[in-house]
Amino acid sequence: MAVSTFGIIRRPIITEKGLAVKETLQTVVFEVARAATKTQIKEAVQTIFKVKVDSVRTAQFHGKMRRRGRAEGFRRDWKKAYVRLAAGEKMIEYGENL
Repeated sequence: MAVSTFGIIRRPIITEKGLAVKETLQTVVFEVARAATKTQIKEAVQTIFKVKVDSVRTAQFHGKMRRRGRAEGFRRDWKKAYVRLAAGEKMIEYGENL
């Protein structure tokens, strides 16, 4: 299944851990499409943000079971990508570190 360039990156992950990695390791964290490969993620970030990417690491997360009273269901499965920028590249700014 082909995924468009703008459909690959869903949203930036703005958490304490994500911001710490951003500041110390020159790495940004995104939620990405589950079907996206590392190569597709790299090309999408380079195209959208106009930066050079050094490496991409991904992690799969399975949806947790949640309950609301008697009703129960599962959260959706999702994928996280750690995108390390090449040396000398300007850091991507999103939401300016809430």
